Amino acid sequence: MTHARGPLFIAAVATAGLFLSACGSETTGSATPASTQAETMTTMATTTASSRATTSSASAPVAAGGDVTAPGSKLKVGARAVLPYSSNDKNGTIAVTLTAIEQGAKEDLVKFGDKAKNITPFYLRVQVENLSGTDLRYASISLRGLGSDGKGTGVIITGDTPTCKSTSAPKEFTTAGAKYETCVLTGAPDGSKVVAGEYNRGDGYVKSPVIWES
Repeated sequence: MTHARGPLFIAAVATAGLFLSACGSETTGSATPASTQAETMTTMATTTASSRATTSSASAPVAAGGDVTAPGSKLKVGARAVLPYSSNDKNGTIAVTLTAIEQGAKEDLVKFGDKAKNITPFYLRVQVENLSGTDLRYASISLRGLGSDGKGTGVIITGDTPTCKSTSAPKEFTTAGAKYETCVLTGAPDGSKVVAGEYNRGDGYVKSPVIWES
């Protein structure tokens, strides 16, 4: 299943980040590791083991894919971020990889009309993996493009182009290891570039986003 997105173009300060939603409904979740303290040297090993077990339980279902990527992390394009996901009764852990940032041809924006005549499209190629094995079918993802100054480009543009098709998770996205790929259309004023992608949704990530840099 794909969510068809009609062309929508707005020249404004970009504030949207990567978000996840299931059929239009979107909430965020976080994994909070627990901690423990050894009371004596003779019980330290047991306490440490208990702490690790408690951490796994408190972070469930993150354990399936490892610890979540910390807010404020800076990654290279091609690196994987492990992120919590929660939407209504669906909870899980996903891995998001920004695999490439590509500059598109201005002709790709012809259907957007004159509003896009001073805009250069950029394509954020993304791979998403289900780590927790929970039912995350039809989840969708979006990523905010950043300019060379580390800030938003001042352009919000959504939709598809002939070489950038946005898709949601297929109905088979319900098992650990399931993957799908999508493309996020972003843009910058002519003469500027998109050089990074940003995730800034969920507890801790709004003020300290995860950033992929080229």
